[in-house]
Amino acid sequence: MSGTAALAERIVHSQPDARARDHARQGIADFLAVSWPVLQGQVPDSGLPALRTVYGDGGIRSQALLLGYAGHALDYDDFHADFRGHPSVVILPALFAWLSGQPAASVEQFCDAYVVGVETAGRLGLAASQQHYALGYHNTATLGTLAAAAALARFLGLSAAATASLLGIAATQASGLRAQFGSAVKPLHAGLAAERAVTSAQLTLAGMTGRPENVIESFLAASSDGQAQPEKLTQNWGQPWRISAPGLEFKPFPTCAGTHSAAEAAGLLRQQWLSSGQPLDALLRQIVAITVAFPPGGDIAAPVTVPVNGIEARFSLEYVIAAMLIYGDLRLSDFAEGDVNPEIMPLAARVRRMPDPSAPPDALNPAQRFHRVTLSLADGSTRHQQRTRQESLAEDVDVGRKLRLALGDSSPELLAHSALRSTADLQAVTDALLQSLRP
Repeated sequence: MSGTAALAERIVHSQPDARARDHARQGIADFLAVSWPVLQGQVPDSGLPALRTVYGDGGIRSQALLLGYAGHALDYDDFHADFRGHPSVVILPALFAWLSGQPAASVEQFCDAYVVGVETAGRLGLAASQQHYALGYHNTATLGTLAAAAALARFLGLSAAATASLLGIAATQASGLRAQFGSAVKPLHAGLAAERAVTSAQLTLAGMTGRPENVIESFLAASSDGQAQPEKLTQNWGQPWRISAPGLEFKPFPTCAGTHSAAEAAGLLRQQWLSSGQPLDALLRQIVAITVAFPPGGDIAAPVTVPVNGIEARFSLEYVIAAMLIYGDLRLSDFAEGDVNPEIMPLAARVRRMPDPSAPPDALNPAQRFHRVTLSLADGSTRHQQRTRQESLAEDVDVGRKLRLALGDSSPELLAHSALRSTADLQAVTDALLQSLRP
């Protein structure tokens, strides 16, 4: 049996457990939290109105694209380490869009499809190796198309043969480049991936067939420079489910995950200074230079050194470190569409990147990434703080609070339905999301 066929068998026949379903509900709550402010126009975003002019027909392909864009627009959505991308903003938009035409689906059916989609995403990330991302592909867009297609295959109850064909149709359409980071096209990647998954499912149901074997292996080989490991597509599938371990990583900040440990290191330096009883202004005046060290290649996801707008700022170590030192937080307003904050830029200009040659290259094991921030002061002294990715992940993100803040006081019913205790709850959440897509 080829890897494509074996993967299809797992998608169709495996059974998620109750723990995985609970984690699925948490992932859905986070998706609501990050997409709702964009869908409601609570933050400046010209991308969604522009997309509505092109994808405003109300069809499920357009719904999937718009929901995917909205979920990724703030770069505040969940991340998965095995996938090296953002699975929920591809998988859930495809499922919610399809659910609009299938109101009888149960919560369990929906959650199981989501769990299988995340499992597929993680498996694809492992099989593609770090080389896929290093070559310039955006995993959320490329591998995400396949993951969302897998979720739809499970949701629709397709046979293994039809699922294998659907995966092949999706793989043929998968694309997306990291070169678009820092632009509105990056969140569009999530929408396009969801749309292509829906298209692949529609073509499959209409009778379109592709080769049922070796297509996924071919895709991986072509996009991983000979380093693909297709055996990892199915090895120990669901043991445990990848939505549970290593699990979805929920973001505390609306910036690229590759900046978070740098921001936290800067925040610790700020706290230490203030705890000594000295005013913050004194620290900011005394800073002559700031360096940020990391493993070689550890800044691959944060390539912007001098951002010109809030979207680019999400991918700038310099801006993120300066913002944290000044405000003690990464405020959504400083990373929204529009000009960068002029109070942040002078301090950001003092930040220099210094890859640490003594550390193993980031591509070998991104899980071991760290950021070490050093402040050089006018009196000749230095202060430094290091924060590892693992330390960052050890800090729980309160998804419930994140959702409450996103919804505010205007949607108490949606907050109640977000617990997804019943099929009625699922339908209410779906209706709210799709209603918000209308101009």
